[in-house]
Amino acid sequence: MKKPTVTQWIGLAAGIVAFALLLVLDTPLKHVDPKLGSRPAFAAAVASLMAIWWLTEALPIYVTALVPFVLYPIVGVFGKGWWGDLKETGVQYVDSFIFLFAGGMCIAAAMQQCDLHRRIALVIMRGIGTDPRRLLFGMLCATAFVSLWISNTATAAMMLPIGLAILAQLEARVGARLVHYGAAMMLSVAYAANIGGIGTKIGTAPNSQFAGFMAQQQIDVTFLKFMAVGLPFVIMLLPVAWWLLWRVGRHDAPSGDVGRSVVESEIEKLGAMKRVEKIVLAVFVATAVLWIGGKWITEKLAPVFKAQLDYKLTGPNVEGATAMLAAFLLLAMRINRRQVLEGATLKKVPWETLLLLGGGFAMGAGIDKSGLAAWMGLQMQVVQGLPLFWQTLLACLITVGLTAVASNTATIGVMLQVLKSSGTTVLFAATIASSCDFALPAGTPPNAIVFGSGYLTVARMAKTGVVLDIIAALLAAAWCWAIVRFVL
Repeated sequence: MKKPTVTQWIGLAAGIVAFALLLVLDTPLKHVDPKLGSRPAFAAAVASLMAIWWLTEALPIYVTALVPFVLYPIVGVFGKGWWGDLKETGVQYVDSFIFLFAGGMCIAAAMQQCDLHRRIALVIMRGIGTDPRRLLFGMLCATAFVSLWISNTATAAMMLPIGLAILAQLEARVGARLVHYGAAMMLSVAYAANIGGIGTKIGTAPNSQFAGFMAQQQIDVTFLKFMAVGLPFVIMLLPVAWWLLWRVGRHDAPSGDVGRSVVESEIEKLGAMKRVEKIVLAVFVATAVLWIGGKWITEKLAPVFKAQLDYKLTGPNVEGATAMLAAFLLLAMRINRRQVLEGATLKKVPWETLLLLGGGFAMGAGIDKSGLAAWMGLQMQVVQGLPLFWQTLLACLITVGLTAVASNTATIGVMLQVLKSSGTTVLFAATIASSCDFALPAGTPPNAIVFGSGYLTVARMAKTGVVLDIIAALLAAAWCWAIVRFVL
């Protein structure tokens, strides 16, 4: 276990102090509405504690996510008594979006177990081309596509050896270390892993956090609606990333189609497509189709559930159930007496992410139902007086700045609450911006993974990454300002 840093100790103390002060001081939050009493102040106390601990990582972020479950019933945020507040809080940790993300992680784990994700990436790279310029773009596209469905960390860990193998082959041919092209290739893995996750509802945790948060506001962000905004952004940002990286890599990039042998060799190692890969691919495609058609399925089934079970079926219910059905199928099916998805593989899945999602939903529910959200909306009126585009751009720039020093999940967990009253466009843009962290090795796991390759320095990553950060924030603001109003 790592020894806590000075920043973590300061964050731990600051969170406790902020919690205590908001709890005991006679602030305006205790006089928002006589009917609410001190509940807005209590919700603010818990939210401040969580925000500080998340942003400083004073405790593991999934531990901080459990704070509402412990403190909400004690301080009475929902005003329903100890048992009522406990039940209200607990419901947030079993939200439909939790099951959607859990099922998505199971599908991703099955793809990793049979190496299907590796095959898909290599085929994409071969299809785009293997001369140095296309090879770099192919690495970006292949990594981003895999990251649409699998965590950015797992994607980067999988693509890094492929990138290193390609570089080793190129360097053997030219007889020199490719300092610049090697740096560009490594950065392409990190950047595309981060960018790709933006494209789908399960691509990265902030996307599910956003969708769940919007569901609490009675706005259904379906799988298809999220893709309609997120995927085009990915498609627009990837060429920008390639252009910036090629400006780095072209200085010593070899000439000719020198990468094909490495890609072909890696594909040959995988052999012919196995039966288990075909099954996982079929389940994955079928699940994706059902996710995309979730709105139509919900509209058809909702009247039946209402009439027969007196249950209001929603889009998130259908998406979550589809994801879990796919996970159970993969667990149940066997090829040559071996499970398509094994228990040993499931142990490697970051289940703590589900606690993080639940904690974010719980914090949001407390802020909303305590009356704190309405008070925060009044305080944001100055910002809301700005034109929508400038609100969106400001939110993106602040979010990108925060995510450079804190995890994207922690950043968006805080920003969703702060920006709640600013509207769907601003919230969607901030969600996208939370995954746009390209400047520092410690910013995201993919950045850290490729930094250990030996081809990068902090200065090199920062010089390219800061430019891409700014472009990504501008693009996220402009794109969401232009399109979100027509989608949601």
